[in-house]
Amino acid sequence: MKLAPVALFVYNRPWHTQKTIEALEKNELASETDLIIFSDGPKDNDLSRQQVAEVRQYLKEVNGFKSVKIIERAQNYGLGKSIIAGVTETINHYGRIIVLEDDIITSRYFLKYLNEGLNLYENDNQVISIHSYIYPVKERLPEIYFLKGADCQGWATWKRGWDLFEPDGRKILAELETKNLTKEFDFNGAYPYTQLLKDQIAGKNSSWAVRWYGSAFLKNKLTLYPGESLIYNTGFDGSGANCGIVNIFNKTAKVENIKINMHRIEIKENLEAKKSIMKFFRTRNNFLLKFSSYLKNPKSAWKKIRQKLNV
Repeated sequence: MKLAPVALFVYNRPWHTQKTIEALEKNELASETDLIIFSDGPKDNDLSRQQVAEVRQYLKEVNGFKSVKIIERAQNYGLGKSIIAGVTETINHYGRIIVLEDDIITSRYFLKYLNEGLNLYENDNQVISIHSYIYPVKERLPEIYFLKGADCQGWATWKRGWDLFEPDGRKILAELETKNLTKEFDFNGAYPYTQLLKDQIAGKNSSWAVRWYGSAFLKNKLTLYPGESLIYNTGFDGSGANCGIVNIFNKTAKVENIKINMHRIEIKENLEAKKSIMKFFRTRNNFLLKFSSYLKNPKSAWKKIRQKLNV
């Protein structure tokens, strides 16, 4: 089986980075896999410089892979620029790639699943990527299925897929609006992807992920998803540069033995799976709205909770 290299993006979190690499090392195919680590440079303050130095010191000890290459950025790229540059560099050399960030714990079958998917669907141009995470929906999903677009947590693609990436958010937004696709882009209004894209254009975020999703969406490309996540995101503890503290996106931390049997399925979007995700998004939005209200006025919110519980 042809194996893709893993591009791992790290910044200033030594503990998270170590846990991510330790889990990856336990993968069945780790010893046959090239690992390329992109270490973003520090911001202009002492704490950032210290944290980045700690991460880089740990990286010198990493082994257990076919090869380990560490690319230390002298300047702080930020997550968006770091991933776009690193993925482009890697995929232009290898032709395919598996992408990880420094807060993802993987199943020991993670590499097997993604590599099998890359090999099985390599010549199916409608398939743009393979993804290893799915939201913790209540409904039972098929073992594997397709959804329109592309995603950003523990994923893999080919050069032909990444070549479709459009870095200019303005172009993506203009086409979405011209073709009246913003509602569909937002999962029928269940998630504000269009607003996220507008915020990226305005410089309020540097999201590469919404541009990757938009690029694939506009080309009517599909991504293969698992029925059960093969990863656990540890970044919802508030430590990440792009994360909050509310963790409603992980179903379980016990992903070590999650295994997906890769096989060929009909290449079309699974609308039932999409409905389950839309339902999850709406539930999530309701939860976050209530949580935000609690943070703004905890005494009032707690009083309402007590009244409902008759305490």
